[in-house]
Amino acid sequence: MSTARTLLGILTPSSNTSLEPLTSALCAAAPGVSAHFARFPVTEISLKPQALGQFDDDKILAAARLLADAKVQSIGWSGTSAGWLGLEADRILCQRIEDATGIPATTSTLALKELMEKRAHKTLGLVTPYTDDVQAKIVFNFASEGMQCIAEQHLGISVNFDFSEVTAAQLSEMVATTALHRPDAITTFCTNLKAAHLVADWEARYGIPVYDTVSTVIWKMLRMQGYDTTQIKGWGQLFAELA
Repeated sequence: MSTARTLLGILTPSSNTSLEPLTSALCAAAPGVSAHFARFPVTEISLKPQALGQFDDDKILAAARLLADAKVQSIGWSGTSAGWLGLEADRILCQRIEDATGIPATTSTLALKELMEKRAHKTLGLVTPYTDDVQAKIVFNFASEGMQCIAEQHLGISVNFDFSEVTAAQLSEMVATTALHRPDAITTFCTNLKAAHLVADWEARYGIPVYDTVSTVIWKMLRMQGYDTTQIKGWGQLFAELA
């Protein structure tokens, strides 16, 4: 395998139609980087037992093993399930992926927490498409991890495919409303929202860093490889700092 290449393995919900094109476009702005995807079944986001069961580690590990065949250098769960399951679920998952494949792993949510800590952000604005109860669970779990949500917007949707049909105008309105409360940072917290490419404009408009969860996992995976993310332009200030 050529050392000039940085191969990223991305775990993807089966009904997600946003994260793959956004991730590929982001990686196209990063010389030598390519993303490679493996899916596992996810169709509904709710707190119902059958919906929570979609995130059983064994299903995710099967997808991770397929990514290992491509000799990827890191594996990322491009998803936000730890928001309602608790961040410890992602920590355990990453360890299990590493044990099963020998490849370091991370997730969108763990990367968001790391960003909040490294940049000394205490307060967060939360923008999601989720239902009331899922949103409340995320706010609770984030608070237990030292991330205080002082503003939030959500749409009450539970069908995962439908998240991809939220418009740029809807997202911009939600971010604008959240920005009025002046949190230290805002997150668009769902990898099936078409949001990552809009971040730079929002940051310029409101003067608040915006961490989209499609982007956070890529940021962390590149840092794990010692990659100079300052080469990535147009995807927000997230990538502007050296590792």
